[in-house]
Amino acid sequence: MNVDRLVAGLDIGSAKTTAMIAEVVGELRTPGVRVLGVGQARTTGLRKGVVADIEETTRSIRRAMEDAERMSGVKVDTLYVGIAGEHVRAMTSKGIVAVAGAEITRADVERVNQVARAQAIPTDRELLHAIPQEYTVDRNEGIRDPVGMIGTRLETEMYLITIGSSPAMNLRKAVNQAGYKVRELVLEPLASALAVLTEDEKELGVALVEMGAGTTDVAVFHEGKIRHLGTVSFGGNAVSNDVVHGLGLTQADAESIKERYGSAYEPLVDASEVIQLPSTVTQGDRRIPRELLSHIIHQRMDEIFDLVQREVQNAGYQGRLSGGVVLTGGAAAMQGVPELAADVFGAGVRVGVPGEGLQGLADSVAAPRFSTVVGLAQYGAHRAALGGASGGRRMRIGGSGGMDAIATRVKTWLQDFF
Repeated sequence: MNVDRLVAGLDIGSAKTTAMIAEVVGELRTPGVRVLGVGQARTTGLRKGVVADIEETTRSIRRAMEDAERMSGVKVDTLYVGIAGEHVRAMTSKGIVAVAGAEITRADVERVNQVARAQAIPTDRELLHAIPQEYTVDRNEGIRDPVGMIGTRLETEMYLITIGSSPAMNLRKAVNQAGYKVRELVLEPLASALAVLTEDEKELGVALVEMGAGTTDVAVFHEGKIRHLGTVSFGGNAVSNDVVHGLGLTQADAESIKERYGSAYEPLVDASEVIQLPSTVTQGDRRIPRELLSHIIHQRMDEIFDLVQREVQNAGYQGRLSGGVVLTGGAAAMQGVPELAADVFGAGVRVGVPGEGLQGLADSVAAPRFSTVVGLAQYGAHRAALGGASGGRRMRIGGSGGMDAIATRVKTWLQDFF
């Protein structure tokens, strides 16, 4: 097996750390991945997407990676690592240049992109992604690729995503201590989007709602591009805590009961159904209506979806998302989640599961909780197919030879994909 065609994704969530090793297959423009191995470990060192304990996080990474390497029979050195959390910020930046010749060349496009990218980033932050949204040629707006067009003035609007330097450095340190290198940090909602969204959905307008344990991330796509990012500071753990307090259970028992009997939508639960709660020394055997458990979960999930809707509304996309809402992440797998979401959003809702473009052990990642790690591997597959440049965004355009062509294709792909 060609080691250059191996990619590995690492999703360090607040509840679980998931690793996936895959082989890049297929065409250069639309590479797929063959799933070779998957590993999972419980995370104890992360809080709301940020490293709170480096040693614990390192242990989780090492366990997940060892499982993935054992399953795949191969070793990897570098990882595409997901990052998310409330420290993520996004802003729009504009760039304007005069066109050098009679028609717009790729060098002109790169020049205007560099101008838009040259925003002053505070010292406590770092630039994660710079994604061109659209171009304007002599005040003609909405142009996706201006190369070859005739004009004298070229403008672009760039979506800049920045992250806190401290969370990023601690994440890299934990990965390094586990014995691996970070090939590239990738924003988790963008990775999930690669795994579960269709081009039609992104064109029509869609909200991707990634329901993790610590937080719920929101990414709005419209006219094929990422338009808004947001984070709601509640996730699956908040639901579990409500069950702990509402029913007087331990954290472990609450998780178990939630997974086995939980429903996020009360009308789906039979009013006569009764469930057995784990006995405790003080309370002994207990039986409760399943409706009570569902009521507790319903209330918290309803609040989370209300906050997501407010996020979409504040971004100016309320009523403009014809592609509806796609739910993904571990908490999206619970019974009743899509029904409740459809009630709250008043739009079409589906649960996003990775599957398209996957070969090999694809059934081992066929669940919403694997969306991010699959997307990270797919992101890495495009990097590998275009020359393996982890620093593709930083390659110099305007030189000569094969490297220039590869760099151009990487940039074009980044622009088209997000």
